Amino acid sequence: MIQVQDAPVVVQVPAPEIPPIPDFPTPAPWEMMPPQAMVLIALAFIAASAFVLWPLFRALARRIEGRGPGDAAHLREELMDLRERVQLLEGAQARVLELEERLDFAERLLTERSAPARLREPEGR
Repeated sequence: MIQVQDAPVVVQVPAPEIPPIPDFPTPAPWEMMPPQAMVLIALAFIAASAFVLWPLFRALARRIEGRGPGDAAHLREELMDLRERVQLLEGAQARVLELEERLDFAERLLTERSAPARLREPEGR
């Protein structure tokens, strides 16, 4: 027989047991939220939906009314109206320039009349 002196001793410890899985399910995140947060989320969702869908519904309503982009007669009428407005504004611009010249002339006349009286020396000196 062979005798081993100072041989290391290995002690084996059993692994701990895995804890059992609970039988009750974990609650969903919306079940743990306070009601105020739920209301805030719902209002934000409604506002975002309205912001995104409003132009689509407006375009659909225009199409149903017949004022959609395919309505050429409506566009022609609007173009003629805009051309008439431009002509009126050009005529008004000429009139405004004429009135501005008249106002400048009247201001010059008023300053020429009052300038000598202002430049005279007072009689007390």
